[in-house]
Amino acid sequence: MASLRALECLVAVADTGSITQAARLLHSSQPAISHQLAALERETRTPLLHREPRGVKLTPAGRAAVADARRAIDAAASAVRSARAAAEASGGTLRLACAQSLTVPLLAPVIRDWHRRQPHVTISLRESAVPGELFGFIESDEADVLLLPGPAPERFTATAVAEEEIVLTAPKDHPFAQRPSVTLSDLDGERLVHFAPDNGLANWLDWSLSQAGVRPEPVMRTSVTSAAPQLAAAGLGLAVTPVSAVSAGFPGTVRSFTPRWTRQLVAVTSTGSGPLTARFVAHLRARGVRVPGDVRAQLADDEPSAG
Repeated sequence: MASLRALECLVAVADTGSITQAARLLHSSQPAISHQLAALERETRTPLLHREPRGVKLTPAGRAAVADARRAIDAAASAVRSARAAAEASGGTLRLACAQSLTVPLLAPVIRDWHRRQPHVTISLRESAVPGELFGFIESDEADVLLLPGPAPERFTATAVAEEEIVLTAPKDHPFAQRPSVTLSDLDGERLVHFAPDNGLANWLDWSLSQAGVRPEPVMRTSVTSAAPQLAAAGLGLAVTPVSAVSAGFPGTVRSFTPRWTRQLVAVTSTGSGPLTARFVAHLRARGVRVPGDVRAQLADDEPSAG
């Protein structure tokens, strides 16, 4: 295969019309340039240059080769620029994977900022509600950063990026709307909007309620995390969700648990992740989870966390 240096020599000769001038342009010697061109002619099995008393001219084969040689040289230079930009966290590609419920409240604002401030960074996103599938994106090197509730298995590198509250949502006319907060035991026997098995929150909520010895009555299940609070507000039952699932202008009641119930969000990164990944994770940590003002106004004042 022709070397990049041989292609550079061919282009330099085409531009200057002289091996001597090409050597000066490339800061090389005339014999070295001639050696590279001879190697290229052996590779192509045809003459690329006509040697004349006043310089050299390209043969038809040489002219055909020069066009692709220029593209190859440009591509090589672009590869170097891209690698350098990635190393300096100013360009490159960032592949994200995320638990479905975190896309809008946590990732979307950070991605928006990066589109504005880092226009040379290409960002892709994959979502899932199934933890096993999400971890598979990292293991198969299909993602650089994975964002989901912690903890992560020890075989992964995880960084805590935020903490968010677990809240109760209910219709406006529910008795819980008259109370500043609720306890887990208050849910015993209550009608519950639960999650479908394909949503990772289903097992998490079942385990949490079981640990507390609480048995609500599931009345329906949804795969979409953000749908549970809306269904609760519509009067179908209560819902227990991360506060990130409650949108601004929520038509129902939102209440904190006593003691306050929170979960940690972590960013899992692939082995050998670079400065671009580190910078994005740092941005996530700095921003955290923002709660809409009208939702925050319904929550209890800060109390000790249940974790």
